[in-house]
Amino acid sequence: MTGMNCDGSPQADKRNSPEAPSLPDSVSSSYQRKALVVNRVPLRGYTCVLPAPQECWKHPLCEGYRADVSIHTDNSGVINAHASILGMAYPVMKSMLNHLEGRGCQKSIFIKGIPHRAVQVFIRFLYSSCYEQKEMNKYGLHLLVLSHAFVAPQLKKECEWQLEHNFLTKENVVDIFQLSLLCDAPRLSLFCRRLILKSFKVVSATEGWRVMKQSHPRLEKELLDSVVKADLKKQERTRRLPERKIYLQLYEAMEALVHICKDGCRTIGPHDKVLKGDQGLCSFEACRGLELLIRHFAGCKTRVPGGCIHCKRMWQVLKLHSSLCAKPDVCRVPLCRKFKERSQQQTRKDNMKWKILAKKILNEKSISGAPFFSLTNAVSA
Repeated sequence: MTGMNCDGSPQADKRNSPEAPSLPDSVSSSYQRKALVVNRVPLRGYTCVLPAPQECWKHPLCEGYRADVSIHTDNSGVINAHASILGMAYPVMKSMLNHLEGRGCQKSIFIKGIPHRAVQVFIRFLYSSCYEQKEMNKYGLHLLVLSHAFVAPQLKKECEWQLEHNFLTKENVVDIFQLSLLCDAPRLSLFCRRLILKSFKVVSATEGWRVMKQSHPRLEKELLDSVVKADLKKQERTRRLPERKIYLQLYEAMEALVHICKDGCRTIGPHDKVLKGDQGLCSFEACRGLELLIRHFAGCKTRVPGGCIHCKRMWQVLKLHSSLCAKPDVCRVPLCRKFKERSQQQTRKDNMKWKILAKKILNEKSISGAPFFSLTNAVSA
C-alpha cells in the first residue's frame, strides 16, 4: 500500500524499494565525511568530503589541469605546474615567474643537474608541504640545493635536520660540509666540522678529502689549521689539569671551612650550637683534615718566629678565605674581617697575589659548573 507525503506526493513503499549497494573498502577508505565548521561551530546539515592526502597534489601535477608553467629537467623531463600556486607561497618563485617570457600564457623553467624525480619531490613540497621519508633519504642533498636556490626555508631546515641525524657519516662528511658552505647552512656546517675534527684520521683518508684537496686547497688549509688548534687546546687542557685540580681542592677546603664555622661538624663547631655525638659522615672530603688543623692551631705551644708549619698553613687558609669572602661583616669564619682590613694596609704587590689566586679558584669552579653558595653566603643562620 502506497502512502502519501506531507505535500501530497505518493510515498514509496520501503518494503519493495531496493537497498543502496555498499561501497567497496578501497573507495570508502579514500573518503571521509566531516562536519563543516565555521568559527569553531559545526553547521548542522553541512558536511564536506575529504579526499586522500596524496590525491591533493597528484591531480594538478600529473594531469596538468590548467597548468601555465613547464618545468624542464634532465633527460627531457617536464613537470607541469601552476604559477598562481607556486608564487602564492614563495615570493622568490613569484618574482622569477613574473620575469619569464613565454608563448602565450605558458612559461618555462629549466632546472638542470638535478634528477627529475628530485625536482618532482621538490615541486610537490611547494604544493603540499609534504614529503616521503624514503624520498628524503634518497634526494636529501638535491632538495637542500633546490630549497636554497629557490628560498624555501621550511624545506631547507628539514633537509638540514635530516642530513645531520640520518645521513651524515665519516665517508660523506667532506662533501656535505662543502655543500653546507655553498647553501649557507651554518648549523649543518658546524656538525660537519665537529665530525671532521673528531675523526680527522679517518676522514682525511676518504675520497671526498682527496677531491677537496685538489679543488679547494684553501678550505683544506682552513680545516688543517682547525685540527692543529684543537690539538693545541687539548694539550693545554692536559697540561693544566694538575693545576686545575689544585684550585678545585682549595675551593673545597674553603667550603669545608665555612661549613665547620657556620654549622659545625663532628666535634668542632660554633660556640652557640650543640653537636650531636651520633652525627653522620660529612660530605666534605677536606673537613676531617681541617678539623685536625684547627685543633692544632688552637692549642699549639711551639714558640718559633711565625709559628710551626701547621700554624702557617692555617694562617694561609684564613687569608685565602678572606680574599674569597664577599660578606666579611657577617661571616662566621674567625679573623675574616681582620684579614680584610689588613689586606687594605698591605702593599699592592702582596695584595694582588691573593686576588689573582682567588680569581683563578673562582674561574676553575665556574668551569666545573658548581654554584658558589658557601663562600659568598657564609653568614649566620
